[in-house]
Amino acid sequence: MTLIICVILVALVFEYINGFHDTANSIATVVATKVLTPRQAVVLAASTNLVGALWGTAVAKTIASGLVDARVVSQEVLICALLGAIIWNLATWYWGLPSSSSHALVGGLVGAAVAASSNDWSVVIWSQPNAQHWYAGKGLLWKVIVPMFASPASGFVLGFLLMALLYALLRNWKPRAVNAVFGKAQLCSAAGMGFMHGTNDAQKTMGIVALALASGTAEGRLDALPSWLEFLRISTPAPGQDLEIAVWIKLTCAVVMASGTAAGGWRIIKTLGHKMVRLQPVHGFAAETTSATIIGLASHFGIPVSTTHNISAAIMGVGSAKRFSALKWTIVERMVWAWLLTIPVSGAIAYMLVRFF
Repeated sequence: MTLIICVILVALVFEYINGFHDTANSIATVVATKVLTPRQAVVLAASTNLVGALWGTAVAKTIASGLVDARVVSQEVLICALLGAIIWNLATWYWGLPSSSSHALVGGLVGAAVAASSNDWSVVIWSQPNAQHWYAGKGLLWKVIVPMFASPASGFVLGFLLMALLYALLRNWKPRAVNAVFGKAQLCSAAGMGFMHGTNDAQKTMGIVALALASGTAEGRLDALPSWLEFLRISTPAPGQDLEIAVWIKLTCAVVMASGTAAGGWRIIKTLGHKMVRLQPVHGFAAETTSATIIGLASHFGIPVSTTHNISAAIMGVGSAKRFSALKWTIVERMVWAWLLTIPVSGAIAYMLVRFF
């Protein structure tokens, strides 16, 4: 029981760090365009994240039962997976790199599971294609790898097209009028971005907590629970079925993420909102609308996409619509390397932690 509590606490630490790490990405544009002050942006993001986190559980079910064989996931494995993700998140936050907490968690979970199974890679659910729709398939390929490349590519293209359309529609407007209108419009797009971030990112920790309780129940660690703690028991689902995510898990994770959001994340905001490209309210509106749309679609289909990848790619697309030289490509290069390294490095850290302990 003590070990299960430790897993839940470490998972909530990850959720708190995710709050100030990834949420910084979601509010970077509205701060950079000076539509909101950092304090106002944090309040907006925290409140919309809280609401979004309570909206649906499709992503949580993917994390809990769609990536690795639940039978090899012990409490020790989960702790090492979370620590691998936390270490990578803190390192990239320190360097001001907007990496993906989502992919760090996936990498940690896969690396820890492989280590626990004595290098049996079959414990990883690589691909379970769906006969009707490719996007309904399960496994690492369909839920992580394909969206890892498809979502930022879509963000770049959609951001470019939306900004090009706005340039065409607003070509006769005066700059002051454009800033006045889209300064207000960006309040809506920033709120939508925060909400969609909550629907996707907060659910990943919900899946980990549910997985910890399900494995603890299966291992008999919860057999001696008093009657008032019976709500902690979660039965392991049959093959092909998903875990149900209890309401108290959703509420706890939502509140913790909102608290982490309130702590800020100004290093990453500086990279996304100031260093990569100069943003005006109309650019921020286009980038946030693009990213929120893609994240919302991914959440609907239970795909744990990266908020970081989406908003970064959308900003790149919006900046490129003006001219490609508007982007600072050295900053972009650093970010891309962080994206590519996140899953293997966090997985390697978790793997080594499991082997060490």
